Amino acid sequence: MSEELQVQRRDGVVEVTFNRPQRHNAFTRDMYAGMRELCEELRDDADVRVLVLRGEGGRAFAAGNEISDFLSQDAVAYEDWIRELLEMLFALPQVTIAAVSGVCVGGGLAVATHCDLRVATAGSRFGYPIARTLGNALAGSLVYRCSSVFGESLTREMLLAARLVDAERAHAVGAVMAVVPDVEALTAEVSSLVEGILALSPVTVRATKHQLLDRAKRLEVSPVGDGEVLREVYTGPDFAEGVRSFLAKEKPAFEG
Repeated sequence: MSEELQVQRRDGVVEVTFNRPQRHNAFTRDMYAGMRELCEELRDDADVRVLVLRGEGGRAFAAGNEISDFLSQDAVAYEDWIRELLEMLFALPQVTIAAVSGVCVGGGLAVATHCDLRVATAGSRFGYPIARTLGNALAGSLVYRCSSVFGESLTREMLLAARLVDAERAHAVGAVMAVVPDVEALTAEVSSLVEGILALSPVTVRATKHQLLDRAKRLEVSPVGDGEVLREVYTGPDFAEGVRSFLAKEKPAFEG
């Protein structure tokens, strides 16, 4: 793994740190590739019981994707490749925990919602503000996963009003299982959670994850024609303007 994706292992636990604090831990293609590689290793590793994901620096879990990566490849194919990784993460037999401190938006929220459990610091915020930043769209399955975790009302607020949801509101709807004061308390809470999981029956955990995965696959499949909709969005003027303005650090002027 690269310096931007740090992996630590101990008995029964793998912990991954997104290490780009200067960019609010925004995901690069190399970071996604590293996570895919790790997921491929873990899906057949019965010795690992828990996977913890966290962001370095305390200001962000992950603030979306590195936008410049979209310029060197087909944007729809890249998003599809990311979606495949998210499905791999969601299907892991291990219990997956997102330890969130700070901003958790875009790709960061997609990763967090594809984890089993989420714990957050009080200052954390969640959302998909893409309608005011990039002018792109999400695959239907990502929208449905967010709705399963945060509920339809907050998902609509995140996407249709481009507003962020704070940790207390996320906790109130069950999207976050605990809210703690700071990063130190977050580390302690996650450690306690991990130790508890390690004492559980692996048989029960595996069976339950299999059942929940089956339910999600049936209820959260993207609608027919979703790929065509996304290609129209990603080849349209709003996404081009969103990327241009983001890289230029200007406010976008969307045309619709």
